[in-house]
Amino acid sequence: MSQPPLSPRPLSQLQPGQSARITGLDGGSAAYRQRLLAFGLIPGTAFTLTRVAPLGDPVEVRLRGYTLTLRRDEAAILRIETL
Repeated sequence: MSQPPLSPRPLSQLQPGQSARITGLDGGSAAYRQRLLAFGLIPGTAFTLTRVAPLGDPVEVRLRGYTLTLRRDEAAILRIETL
């Protein structure tokens, strides 16, 4: 029996090495959401959190064959579900 889907949560709750899938974007300006979409951060995309800086900002994710570094406040609008 499969488990029910988890409610979307922020990227800040992941630890390095964990994988997740983007479920949506929450907040931020329309222009910034469009920028994240252009980077490939679209709903349904799986990624792995590869690194978090010592003070927690920025974070590095690996998706679609490349690595992307985001500031913590930028990453805060991503809603995810763990894999």
